[in-house]
Amino acid sequence: MTLPLLPTSLVGSYAQPEWLIDRAKLAGRFPPRTRQKELWRIPEDMLEEAWDDATIMAMEAQERAGLDIITDGEMRRESYSNRFATALDGVDMDNHGTALDRSGEPVPVPRVTGPISRRHAVQVRDVEFMKQHTDKAIKITVPGPFTMSQQAQDDYYGDPEALALGYAAAVNEEIKDLFAAGADVVQLDEPYMQARPDKARQFGLVALERALEGVQGTTALHICFGYAHLIHERPEGYSFLPELSASAVQQISIETAQSKLDTKVLETLPGKTIILGVLDLSTHAVEEPETVAARIRKALPHVDARRIIVAPDCGLKYLPREVAFGKMRAMVEGARMVREELA
Repeated sequence: MTLPLLPTSLVGSYAQPEWLIDRAKLAGRFPPRTRQKELWRIPEDMLEEAWDDATIMAMEAQERAGLDIITDGEMRRESYSNRFATALDGVDMDNHGTALDRSGEPVPVPRVTGPISRRHAVQVRDVEFMKQHTDKAIKITVPGPFTMSQQAQDDYYGDPEALALGYAAAVNEEIKDLFAAGADVVQLDEPYMQARPDKARQFGLVALERALEGVQGTTALHICFGYAHLIHERPEGYSFLPELSASAVQQISIETAQSKLDTKVLETLPGKTIILGVLDLSTHAVEEPETVAARIRKALPHVDARRIIVAPDCGLKYLPREVAFGKMRAMVEGARMVREELA
């Protein structure tokens, strides 16, 4: 599928509607690692239909805003990781474990009691559903194996690398099925590579390569500083980034807006397509298109425009819907301005 110069896309999530999920409860806690079905406002026997309706809404909003690559907005998820992580065999869902969140707070997590394996495809229907409702390129996201290994209590493997590789095998199967179902891009979410860089260097990259083994298709990696709604302070730079230059993943998501990142760091990722974060999600103020355009221009001395996808810093999950839509429109207009300048 042919895309314009500086195509636009979400990183993954869009703002879920209030009628679907209790947004106040969702925002008042860390992203769930176990299932927390009490967050949904819809009775369980009607949830599938409600998720479908919300997904259509999220996709239509992206199309109205003018985005070039469409996601499902992750409408079916309580968090970016728990829907997939809790659908695997080897996890005791009745007796949760505990692990430290990236902020250092203990939170309930899946407890691994046996070999991790995928009992069935988790998100294939999500891709098939998207294909029915858009002719544009589509992207689907899955949690990365290293991050899932950090969001679990291991009572089986006794070896963190073995645990991460167990998750990686399951992710590998899922990615292949998602491409077979028609996904144009599959993105792995690995925020804990930034949060725990030493462990990421020890076995995170090994797990990533196992997850991508034999995969045919365009893959992306999202590595971030955490949701701006929850993690307010931003470091000046990434603690784990150049290490990804040798990985098989083709696209890497970098946030530059809120952190005011020195974009020279993009030179450490030669050959990679950069998903350039240009929307500050710490504020409900909608950027002017010129502000977005200026953030794009900051990257151009360090990476060829043909290797840039314009995106928000992170997911839009915690923003009010009208703010999320406004920011998407500003992003599209800012990208258009720079595209016309380059033409």
